[in-house]
Amino acid sequence: MSTIEELIKRKSIRSFSDKEISEEDKKQILLASINAPSAGNQEPYRIIDVTDKEIVKELSVLCDNQPFMNQAKMVLVYCIDFKKWYDIFKYHNAEPREMGQGDFVLSLIDTTIAAQNAVTAAESLGIGSCYIGDILENKEKMCELLKLPEHVCPAVCIVFGYPNEAVINGKKPKRESLDTIVCENTYKVLNEEDLNKLFKDKQNIEEDEKLDEWVNAFCKRKYNSDFSKEMQRSVSEYLKEYKMYND
Repeated sequence: MSTIEELIKRKSIRSFSDKEISEEDKKQILLASINAPSAGNQEPYRIIDVTDKEIVKELSVLCDNQPFMNQAKMVLVYCIDFKKWYDIFKYHNAEPREMGQGDFVLSLIDTTIAAQNAVTAAESLGIGSCYIGDILENKEKMCELLKLPEHVCPAVCIVFGYPNEAVINGKKPKRESLDTIVCENTYKVLNEEDLNKLFKDKQNIEEDEKLDEWVNAFCKRKYNSDFSKEMQRSVSEYLKEYKMYND
């Protein structure tokens, strides 16, 4: 299967078989990851390979109670880490400015690119994966669990394993069409009619009343949820470690 075909068919896997991931396959996934594009070849991230089952269990609780994480055969936590550059600058008296929110965002981008390389590499080996966005919650407990110093943020968590037979042929959630998500040259604002059509098509909804029910239920379940509010609080605490420049 071609890389493009693998990218299109890939879906999140939350049920894994008992088959172990070999050390050679793990190494290949990690090598693919660190060879991802990186601004200035800085690689402003660190990867924590979580092999301790007790730590995985605690992670599953801190990440909004997701016990399926304990089935995974490999758990990687990708951390924003511009600290290593800042420290080497200081050690060599390069007089670095304070780390700012731009450094946080740039590191986040490179960290996420590296993580996606791991997901793509795993898919090519028949290994399923699932991103755990809740890794950004519970800053204080997360930093204690993973022994993270100041200016290091766990931005991405991915769990890996061979899919159970029952989920291999499961249906992938429908994505938007190219004509709604791709803009030519400049951004196009979607009006209410455009958005209603977009979400009706994506969710296979026909009646306006059903769309209204779905939108309100999704907003309650995701956007206004307790875990979403905790993520906002936790991320704001991480950002406090980075200076906001007003000059």
